[in-house]
Amino acid sequence: MTPGTTDRKIDKLVDLFVKNATVVIPGPKIANEIGVARSTVWDYIERLRELGVDIKGHPATGYQLRKLPDLLLPSLIRPELGDQEIGQRLVHYFRTGSTNDDAFKLAHRGAPHGTVVVAEEQTAGRGRFGRQWISEKSVGIYSSTLLRPPLSPAAAPILTLAAGVAVCRALRSVTGLSPDIRWPNDVLLNGKKVSGILTEMQAELDRMHAVVLGIGINVNQREMPPEIRAIATSLRIETGVVHSRPQVLVAMLKELESAYKMLLAEGNAPVVRAFTAASSYARGKKIRVVSNTEEYQATTAGVEASGALRVAREDGREELLVAGEIFEVK
Repeated sequence: MTPGTTDRKIDKLVDLFVKNATVVIPGPKIANEIGVARSTVWDYIERLRELGVDIKGHPATGYQLRKLPDLLLPSLIRPELGDQEIGQRLVHYFRTGSTNDDAFKLAHRGAPHGTVVVAEEQTAGRGRFGRQWISEKSVGIYSSTLLRPPLSPAAAPILTLAAGVAVCRALRSVTGLSPDIRWPNDVLLNGKKVSGILTEMQAELDRMHAVVLGIGINVNQREMPPEIRAIATSLRIETGVVHSRPQVLVAMLKELESAYKMLLAEGNAPVVRAFTAASSYARGKKIRVVSNTEEYQATTAGVEASGALRVAREDGREELLVAGEIFEVK
């Protein structure tokens, strides 16, 4: 399937099936309801089948959805979000390069705060430091949320922490597990990365124009690629259960809305407290620090109100990390 925003009529087709679950719907009725030719209905159904949607064809009678689709389509997500801002506009791709790039293109065109871009598959997904984010088709969540916060660019680190808290809370509610957060942007299960956050922004010296929170979550991968198997995992690997990706996405967007509102209403402090409570890395963790200029061992000594991580070097000197990576020293 070629890149491009998902045809709204495909979304209407899925919505029609979901509202008539288990019912055989005649082809002419489908064509009339979504406003396309009957031949186009067949094409749409074949596209959905390619993505694993279980649609049975009944000769001379029509089509039947046999189970709810595990797709991140607007018709399946938006009704679950109520009137919250984040996710009210949801742009869906079956296949795209990078949802962060798509979100920035929308920002340039004036897309509103809370716009969310999701994809079933990315061909150029990325993490921090330009690393590839492996985006296998229809098993993970590949999302980017556009924010227009009334904050200075210095708030970017605290937004990353808020997103980490949101993902952590969402995964806890869906799985019952207790995720860990490795400063600043990795959510872990049993010491392995299950989610990553990439915060990018367009800003002037004193004002953010747009912030994009790229959030990837490994959901239903049976196994991880060999090159990352030792450091990455998925919800399915950790629980032995196939999870509903729409349910995970809805939970994450609800928690992100809550964390963002908390930040605006109460400032950085409650975000830092929530992050510290969820993260074994916040204080007293022996770590290896890797920056552009050096690598050294230290012990974490708390998260500052700015979102920076305080660390104590082995010689006793303390400093603040605002960038770089940390790894546990075992």
